[in-house]
Amino acid sequence: MKVTEIIEQRKGRPFPSLEFVPPLKGRDINQLYSALEPLMEFRPPFMNLTCHRDERSDGRVVSKRPGTVAIAAAVMKRFPVEVIPHMLCAYATAEELENELLDLSFLDIHNVMALRGDTSAPGPFKAENGGHSHCSELVSQIAAMNRGRYLESDIKDAVPTDFCVGVAGYPEKHREASSLDADIAHLKEKVDAGADYVITQMFYDNERFYEFERKCRAVGISVPIIPGLKPLSMTKHLRSLPESFAITLPEDLVREVKSCKTEEAVYEAGMEWCIAQSADLVAHGVPAIHYYTMGRTVNIREILSKVF
Repeated sequence: MKVTEIIEQRKGRPFPSLEFVPPLKGRDINQLYSALEPLMEFRPPFMNLTCHRDERSDGRVVSKRPGTVAIAAAVMKRFPVEVIPHMLCAYATAEELENELLDLSFLDIHNVMALRGDTSAPGPFKAENGGHSHCSELVSQIAAMNRGRYLESDIKDAVPTDFCVGVAGYPEKHREASSLDADIAHLKEKVDAGADYVITQMFYDNERFYEFERKCRAVGISVPIIPGLKPLSMTKHLRSLPESFAITLPEDLVREVKSCKTEEAVYEAGMEWCIAQSADLVAHGVPAIHYYTMGRTVNIREILSKVF
């Protein structure tokens, strides 16, 4: 079932969705199964499976994790959940992306998350030769496939794909954007290109999300917007989260974490903050809440038990 169909079917009944990372190369997929199992009682209808770019060194391409196509198929066979693979422009050509999308279509996977991704090199993003410089270009490619238009224009009687496409939104703007308004203009380009819904980057102040949503609606973005949350779980997150994701942490949260005497107390404080955020978002009528688990599920399970 497509994400937009799930949202429509559960209108007025917010639900949780999850995000996981694939296991590292050499690990067993049972590691992922074990992380998911405790959360299945909350019946999340879909989960995102992140895609980590290949690393390039001395002319070699090194993959740190198995491909998402096989993992997505395995998880959907094991659990009653739609799996949404991430599709990255970074280090991929349009042809490689088309082939991966066709693999997904043949596996009856019809939800994808389209992202530009980041390169490991410093400086501005640089697309591969024959690749996409902007996420909106990838969304346009998928939309064309949904109309039966492939890169090889001479294919006769091409069967259209049927993908539901999610894209990322940034309540505090993307780190490369000049302003929040400029970033929302870029988001509208992705929606106009064919994106069906938005999942936001994590945030810790709900007012930032509500303002972001108001601005999106004001410029004509009408697709569902799903807020994304990640519970703070250790003291070092006070520094690493703002640095890694270009987000701000509310002073109240910072003070609370700094007042904790142990890391266990920090873990509890982070959970309680996320529970309060979640409850407030549900009260404001969001369609769903997307939780960035990073493969750690004890705190996510506690949060879901209190909110859903």
